[in-house]
Amino acid sequence: MSRMDELEVVVHGRQRQVDSLVWSDDDNNGSSSGSSTAEEGRFGVLYEPVRLAQGVGIPGAQWTGVVTGIACSMLDTGQVDAVVCIAAAEDSNESSWSSPEPILARTVQEVLRGRGVKPALAPSLRVLDEIQQDDSVKRLLFCGVGCAVQAFRAVQDQLQLEQVYVLGTNCADNSPTPEAAERFLREGVRVADKKIRGYEFMQDFNVHVKTDNAYITRPYFSLPGTIAEPSIAKSCLACFDYTNALADISVGYMGAPLVSGARMDESYQTLTVRNERGAQMVQTAVKAGRLRLGKVAVGQGKHESLAAATVQSDTIVMAMTGRPVPESGMPVWMGKILAFVISNVGPKGINFARYSIDYHILRNYLHVVDEWGEERASNGMPRYAKDIVDHYIRSDPKFGKLCSEVAAALHS
Repeated sequence: MSRMDELEVVVHGRQRQVDSLVWSDDDNNGSSSGSSTAEEGRFGVLYEPVRLAQGVGIPGAQWTGVVTGIACSMLDTGQVDAVVCIAAAEDSNESSWSSPEPILARTVQEVLRGRGVKPALAPSLRVLDEIQQDDSVKRLLFCGVGCAVQAFRAVQDQLQLEQVYVLGTNCADNSPTPEAAERFLREGVRVADKKIRGYEFMQDFNVHVKTDNAYITRPYFSLPGTIAEPSIAKSCLACFDYTNALADISVGYMGAPLVSGARMDESYQTLTVRNERGAQMVQTAVKAGRLRLGKVAVGQGKHESLAAATVQSDTIVMAMTGRPVPESGMPVWMGKILAFVISNVGPKGINFARYSIDYHILRNYLHVVDEWGEERASNGMPRYAKDIVDHYIRSDPKFGKLCSEVAAALHS
């Protein structure tokens, strides 16, 4: 992942401004100036400010269909010949929602197969041989999570295409297998329905699950402590690209406001445009009537103390340091109270995104130190991630102690 720094220059024409990292972020009360807006140190190269967006007329999407709407518009207007996206496997298995299948979509109807959650790791580059063998594909839109986009950027020139667009999603903590994803919902969230449209860890500190038959929420704090480790792929624990920084556009939710009681498919997402190609894709979808743009994404509230506290209580970190991992979570009623309190007094909007980015970087740093040792871990990290880790080591004694414990355990 250390190549991220140089690849940003190749893809976007410049590197992110790493010295833009914001720490004192509780002073603007949601205004659109200063630290309440996204900075490049965490969010990556910004062609324009991060803004809110909703898809239009995309039934069956996990959210409102921002990604699907952009992809359909690019294909429908003839700006690309095909779209690489991840669909749910087409078979008779009721659990096929969790089985990702990369496809080369040539029609809007094929793109629509990509709607909904595909929570397990996917072999996104498997279709590249098909592209190389098909002379009719000259202009391509590639859709994927950060690891897929990084791999695609490394080989895209070998495809000898006339034009390439990349549409990415923010991503953290995919399941290693479809079975692991199903087990997480069944045993962790206690959802037995097999007609899943989407699930997400949301800003209200609840897991939201959308099925064909119901909409279910469950507090983070009520999940079994032992469910995290088997539900998260090891590769995700070694990733520092939550924001999908090599995509022309990144779409996510973590910097968007969440109205109390709102569903995923009623909420805004954040749209991060990183270069001129990304701006072109957005305008294409807006003109096609498939994308609605909202305000610039802003936020308020402190994020640092909550990020550090979340790392301390993370069950994967607890296991690294030899602390007992609780087999059961809080009673649901107690978890709901805690989720309500933290979501109301904690960071919101872009500042919630800062919290989430920092927490995942800190936890993943501890994981790679535990797996590889301090020197190799440091060599494999992009500069922006190192800067965030270094700040917390300096500013938070408890996190510094955690780092020492993990490093010491490796040598014991």
